[in-house]
Amino acid sequence: MNTPNFAIEIDAAFDSGNIEVRSISGAEADLGIRRDTGSDFFQWFHFRVSGASGRDLELRLRGLRSSAYPSGWPDYRAAVSEDRRHWARADTEWDPNADGGTLTIRYTPSSDLTWFAYFAPYSFERHQDLIADASLAPGVTARVLGRSLDGRTIDCLELGEGPREVWLYARQHPGESMAEWWMEGALGALTDPSDPVGRALRQRCRFHIVPNCNPDGSVRGHLRTNAIGVNLNREWAAPSAGQSPEVLAIRGAMDESGVDFAMDIHGDEAIPAVFLAGFEGIPSITERQLTGYQRYRTILARRTPDFQTKHGYPVAPAGKGNLAMSTNQLAERFGCVSMTLEMPFKDNDDLPCPEQGWSPERSMVLGRDCLAALLEWLETEG
Repeated sequence: MNTPNFAIEIDAAFDSGNIEVRSISGAEADLGIRRDTGSDFFQWFHFRVSGASGRDLELRLRGLRSSAYPSGWPDYRAAVSEDRRHWARADTEWDPNADGGTLTIRYTPSSDLTWFAYFAPYSFERHQDLIADASLAPGVTARVLGRSLDGRTIDCLELGEGPREVWLYARQHPGESMAEWWMEGALGALTDPSDPVGRALRQRCRFHIVPNCNPDGSVRGHLRTNAIGVNLNREWAAPSAGQSPEVLAIRGAMDESGVDFAMDIHGDEAIPAVFLAGFEGIPSITERQLTGYQRYRTILARRTPDFQTKHGYPVAPAGKGNLAMSTNQLAERFGCVSMTLEMPFKDNDDLPCPEQGWSPERSMVLGRDCLAALLEWLETEG
């Protein structure tokens, strides 16, 4: 069979798409990643290759040494899908010295169309389906807390009859799409009438769930910021309608309900592990808060081998916690136990998966595991 010599086509003009095409020759291409609007952040990519069936693709993403997290590229493998449902990993090579840092993706598709992404995308259309499906479950109320700068709704799902106010929120950083996959798993447990963990939690808690805090950045294909380049997780001390209406709306709703337990769901570019970050540096930290946070970490580590406590971020010194970050702000503001959950863009090195790396499926399972840990945490409170 003759090898086609026509040039592949590369397109990113769709929801969460991001790529810059610099040149194409046959089945090879030189590419770049577009920066978030109004900022220097760039790392997220998501694009489609057409005319690729049976061809040995070689896609070179250049200039990545100046990306947001260059330490995220070593040992990273790009996500790839031919049906946009199952996401595997492609052969990927990182050369920090070639053309300002080059990530080379090699893949031979069996079909004409192939999608590549930094992580399996969670589309805004799927977000609409998630909200619609969950809102039809018994006892669930769907609220619009406010609107983004581009006019998209900040959706919040509320359920449960218990006295404990629990807030779960995700995708302050829109490129961290594993966070909304986590939300799909957590909501599946909470809205399933046959799930005993979900039933017990609904009896003990009132849940407020924001699956996507940054819909504009998600649709625009941003890594870390909203429509005008603002990092929402640095806005919690003083959010504003002109710069961060998303945070202003969410924090205002939290002020109305109060917060007993909060989890902010994220992804980390560099660390190949699942871990938690806490609030140890806030000025008014109490022993009750710190003990509660540490106990939750211990429970989660026992419940799932996908979580560990060895690797993570440095702990802030006493009194030096950044109150512009949500986990610190909520712990300080409400005296609650709050935390940031981080999942890898790469793989979980403690339990690697050669085909998929860290995946949507594992993110969803982790969402259920985190809720089971929360139930145990509540049941064993001193």
